[in-house]
Amino acid sequence: MKSAALFARASKSLVGGVNSPVRAFKSVGGTPVFVKSGAGPHFTSFEGKRYIDFVGSWGPLIFGHARREIVQAASRALDLGSTFGAATVAEVELAEELKEAFPSMDLVRLTSSGTEAVMSALRVARAYTKRDLVIKFAGCYHGHADSLLVAAGSGALTLGAPDSAGVPAAWAKTTITLPYNNLEAVAKAFKKFHGKIAAVIVEPFVGNMGVVLPHDGFLEGLRALTKKNKSLLIFDEVITGFRLCYGGAQTITRIKPDLTTMGKIIGGGLPMGAYGGRKDIMSLVAPLGPVYQAGTLSGNPVAVAAGLATLRLLRKEKPYARLQQITDYLLRGIGEAIEDTRAQVQINSAGSMFTLFFCGGPICDLTMAKRADTKKYAKFFQRMLAQGIYFPPAQFEAAFVSYAHDKKDLDKTIKAARVALRGL
Repeated sequence: MKSAALFARASKSLVGGVNSPVRAFKSVGGTPVFVKSGAGPHFTSFEGKRYIDFVGSWGPLIFGHARREIVQAASRALDLGSTFGAATVAEVELAEELKEAFPSMDLVRLTSSGTEAVMSALRVARAYTKRDLVIKFAGCYHGHADSLLVAAGSGALTLGAPDSAGVPAAWAKTTITLPYNNLEAVAKAFKKFHGKIAAVIVEPFVGNMGVVLPHDGFLEGLRALTKKNKSLLIFDEVITGFRLCYGGAQTITRIKPDLTTMGKIIGGGLPMGAYGGRKDIMSLVAPLGPVYQAGTLSGNPVAVAAGLATLRLLRKEKPYARLQQITDYLLRGIGEAIEDTRAQVQINSAGSMFTLFFCGGPICDLTMAKRADTKKYAKFFQRMLAQGIYFPPAQFEAAFVSYAHDKKDLDKTIKAARVALRGL
């Protein structure tokens, strides 16, 4: 009743009672969990119930909640001042860390969110190519900029409205939406709109229609087609940057995009984003060039300090092998539970991110993902929640394993999944 009362109170002041749609639990039912505190792989609700967390603020909490070194770094920065709207040394250090991790980036611009980073990257891509059109893929989510809310995934898909009201038709027409993993469709688009396409933007490993992996040759094909047609290739690594490995998906695939966008991982979970790329492209951004983009809180010292602490921890502790090991252990256990209960569930995973799709067969694009039974996922979610396991409150989202999860957490989750899958 406490959560219900608090949600009722929130609904009188906040739109829908929340500040981001998926938190409202509309696709899974029930009352949203209000979080009081977090530590390691757990958080404690407003009522005092402890949950094993597999959302982790949607990916950035690789070390779990309130990792000591990150909290201390942010606290020290806050003691010196929360914001200046002026240059700081730490901003430079973070940009240097990003350049070292992502060799495709000669110059970097920090922002306050992933949405802002993507919006700005598209603006500079259009300026560089002197073209207007952009190709994106159905189910890939690149933030809530107007021209990108076309067949979007994540929160928009969860609400059953792939297109958002309030977006002018003229702006939506600057975006060509194609099926993910369909290289032929991309080639046809370049032929149809020859000389008009500024860029192709893609989540190299998708996390926003659930986890969906690229087919062999798909990303390589995008690189070849964009080069041939003198368009730019933009990797949206808001989720995958530093989550899959220290240099993101482009390090794994060995594909060098022209521009890269990143999000909250580089702020240690605090509001942060960045975009960067080749020097000749990024030199168009003000104050060097005519592409205007600014932000008072860009490079905020507290977020930068948390981000630097996170990236340095990643280099020091090298968590990726263990993250893969414990994710494999978890998914192997859930997979056995799926077989034993005869539930029709497909598991897709990339590194330490995964999705359980409640349907059979492979999931390679949005059309396939939408076959998933959202009602069954909702039942699964609520059964897991009742056992103290917090999975994404939507079928079309990625779950995340953190370095802080231990065998006890994983075994409890596997046991809970076995119970939750019965009859589904």
